[in-house]
Amino acid sequence: MVTPAEPLGILTLRTPAEMTAWSLAARARGERIAFVPTMGALHEGHVTLLREARKLGEKLVLSIFVNPTQFGPNEDLARYPRDLAGDLAKAAGAGTDAAYVPEARDVYPAGYQTTVEVRELARGLCGPFRPGHFAGVATVVCKLFNAVRPDVAVFGEKDYQQLAIIRRMVVDLDMGIEIVGIPTVREADGLAMSSRNAYLSPVERARALSLSRALFAARDAAAGGAVAGADIVAQARAALDVDRTDYVELVDASTLQPTTDLARPTVLAIAAFIGRTRLIDNVRLA
Repeated sequence: MVTPAEPLGILTLRTPAEMTAWSLAARARGERIAFVPTMGALHEGHVTLLREARKLGEKLVLSIFVNPTQFGPNEDLARYPRDLAGDLAKAAGAGTDAAYVPEARDVYPAGYQTTVEVRELARGLCGPFRPGHFAGVATVVCKLFNAVRPDVAVFGEKDYQQLAIIRRMVVDLDMGIEIVGIPTVREADGLAMSSRNAYLSPVERARALSLSRALFAARDAAAGGAVAGADIVAQARAALDVDRTDYVELVDASTLQPTTDLARPTVLAIAAFIGRTRLIDNVRLA
């Protein structure tokens, strides 16, 4: 059923067929479609993506779908924050024309058995700690692209590995979609915006600032040119105030392979736990 979320003026589309029909009609009118995929629980980071995407096409589509295939058995699928009414209000305020809000049974119908994997880019960083996660991400984004038929899709650089994987998938599968990355949106104190920040207590949130502080200090040290890549990583690791670290790693900005060569474009990435909450963040060093 196609339902306008009144009085917001944003159209809510519930099935792949409805979404595709709407998009094909827009394309037939010569309208360029910009798309921002999300799992909902929108914050200012998502709104920034929507505002940037609004500039890139005549029509703007948001998807809201908490994708079960990208969560592991001990991860937070059941408690992942959900606020559809609030999400639609934020999306409407950013000029979104349509929201694609499918049910899991429509995305993964009975008998579904196909996955999309971008193997090499998924091997490092979060890959070993979240087995199957990036296959779930690539598969659902592929299916969302098939339903929405966008000309351009916008993603945040906070999920840098995800962005790299989607870029590769689009090239490898000849999708013809422009992928635009937007720099990480941060709180005033530097914390990278994330839906999972809602899990943090005030004390945990204060400790979470050690991720961005460690990254910014590393970026400043690298800009000064006096520190080797291995030392940058060691300094960042030492600056963290976390309960567990999955990784602190310097990687090539394109291949995501570990490196110590600061003469090339690189990314310093962190994944760590504050209490039960896993946070990721990164900065470009060159």
